Amino acid sequence: MRYLKTTEAAALLDVGPSTLRAWEQRFGFPNPQRSAGGHRAYTHGEIAALRAALEQGHSLSAAVAYARAALVADTGSLLSALLAYDHERADRAIETTLALRSVERSVEEVLLPALERIAGEMGADSAAWAFSALWAADWLRRARRLAPPPVGHTSIMLVNASHDELDLDAIYIRALQVFCLRAGIKVQILSVRAMTGIGDIASVHRPDVIVLAGKKIDETTLARWTYAIERSIGPRPLTLYRHARLGTYGTALPPAPGDAQVRLLEHAHADRHENIRRLAS
Repeated sequence: MRYLKTTEAAALLDVGPSTLRAWEQRFGFPNPQRSAGGHRAYTHGEIAALRAALEQGHSLSAAVAYARAALVADTGSLLSALLAYDHERADRAIETTLALRSVERSVEEVLLPALERIAGEMGADSAAWAFSALWAADWLRRARRLAPPPVGHTSIMLVNASHDELDLDAIYIRALQVFCLRAGIKVQILSVRAMTGIGDIASVHRPDVIVLAGKKIDETTLARWTYAIERSIGPRPLTLYRHARLGTYGTALPPAPGDAQVRLLEHAHADRHENIRRLAS
């Protein structure tokens, strides 16, 4: 799920931070979580829903009610379809959200929250979670096939270190792949276990950034990937997704796929400019 700082949320709503806090006290919406440091963290879905309602000309109180109802209806519709083990209903539920949201917002505001709720409440060893995870993986594969061809020069190697398709990390990794493809980024996805011949595929695709994604990875594996890439195509920025930073290897990406995709572009552009500067000096 994507979170916004108070200043970011206020900017999207075109109000001051103090106004946003006043709305929170008066209506209980948007309802931020608190970071470890005590700072407010607003969900992007709540802010986006409130902004859409205000842009339709609703009064503040009506906009709050409309935004709440919209979020509950969309997530609830998908949730009930998945808990009923109904593949077609789940497809229709997500298609309904796409009429009001982009693919990225539908994934971050509806699909991922529904899956997190099922995993948290039903358990990762439940039939409900198995059905939901496999449905989500299938839907993200279809979304990936519909993404336009890459239009830029940025390329990433996305190394999947999730346990299997029933790992919540695997859904987030597939979502990141879709987001990157839709942003015009070339993506080569590999299993973390695919070490043999990694130099050959790196030489062909020449990724700007390496992304090691998932919690099923240790420092030894990170070191082996770093060495294999550097030996074949030279140093590349190494980033970690859905994993706490390990030792001196890599930079942690934000957990939300949209924020992670933006950060990856920043890493790629910074590294490209550094290479140009190095060659010119």
